[in-house]
Amino acid sequence: MAEHKGESEPHDVSEEDLETALCVLAGSDPENCSYSRGYVKRQAVFACNTCTPSAAEPAGICLACANKCHDGHDIFELYTKRNFRCDCGNSKFGDFQCQLMSAKDEENVRNQYNHNFSGFYCTCDRPYPDADDQVNDEMIQCVVCEDWFHSGHLGCSAVEPEELQEMVCEACMNKAPILWTYAAHFAVPPVISVGHPEEEEVEVDVEEQGDKEESRQSEEEATTSVEDPKQEEALNQGSPGKRTHEQMAGSPGKATTKSETCRLKKLQDQGRERLRQGAVFWPYSWRSELCTCTSCKRAYVAAEVQFLMDQFDTILAYENKGLDEPFGQHPLMALTSSMDRVQQLEIIYGLNEMTTSITAFLHQCVADGKTLTVEAVHQLFDELRARKKRRTDAGYQ
Repeated sequence: MAEHKGESEPHDVSEEDLETALCVLAGSDPENCSYSRGYVKRQAVFACNTCTPSAAEPAGICLACANKCHDGHDIFELYTKRNFRCDCGNSKFGDFQCQLMSAKDEENVRNQYNHNFSGFYCTCDRPYPDADDQVNDEMIQCVVCEDWFHSGHLGCSAVEPEELQEMVCEACMNKAPILWTYAAHFAVPPVISVGHPEEEEVEVDVEEQGDKEESRQSEEEATTSVEDPKQEEALNQGSPGKRTHEQMAGSPGKATTKSETCRLKKLQDQGRERLRQGAVFWPYSWRSELCTCTSCKRAYVAAEVQFLMDQFDTILAYENKGLDEPFGQHPLMALTSSMDRVQQLEIIYGLNEMTTSITAFLHQCVADGKTLTVEAVHQLFDELRARKKRRTDAGYQ
């Protein structure tokens, strides 16, 4: 997933930026501290540089606390984090108390922190935005460590932003080395950046270099298949393809088969290799290809990546759930529930007109390449108010 970290200065805004922001926030509760829900599978997380400026005591707060308890503070967004519990008001905040829930443990021992909580990202350990960096580089989040990386520091060529899928950085790939086997079969073919002395950096298509090796391996596999028809049948059954929900859930009816057959071993037996260098980009369905036999599950736990077996751990699943099932009652329904039919229609008409005008305004900004400023937004709403006044005055004539 690629996402630009928020900037405090006016910047170009696209529909995609607005939609992404909505997706991130829609899945988190804006009114109630998430602490009572325990270690939430995934939620929007923020850090407060006003309350916890020290890197020695990193802390994260939920959306509601960012809005209510830390209003006016120096807040920066961390996008989303998995299995996180809100720290607001605990021992890391000294005498500062959470206004939404005062009774909290002194520390959330299962929370995982990295340098993002101090405002630094990537292997270069730089802030974003970086005043010293003149290159407007894309920031991409690793789905395992959840750190953010400049596309130029991934050790490979990044997929185009509109095609970005899940990314696992090289360090996390090496942390769970069995993922390299799956990468050879299911991930986006790598293009590694190679630097040569006194020469410009060149890109090497690793997939093309491996063609001869794969051809030799295919011949060996074909020979094996002829000698052992049963093995050929097993390999065919383990060919790439998205598994059903029942298979992913490990239903009782298929438990025996899954315990007897290790998909990882099948892939390893095929002998296909991939250069173990650089970050890896995966299609969104790649997690369904992971073996869930007992041995592999133990390997995931040992590498602390067991969440990869959960299809609902993904950013995409979180965003979709937030849009489909937003927290609390829909604001429009809450606003109009006590109104009569005429008032409801007036409100809906006004909101529709405002939405249309704002959408057209943003489209025009993007088309003209203009910078979105506070003054421009104020002018837009002044025009909307004037338009409403003319319509209201006309209604009384």
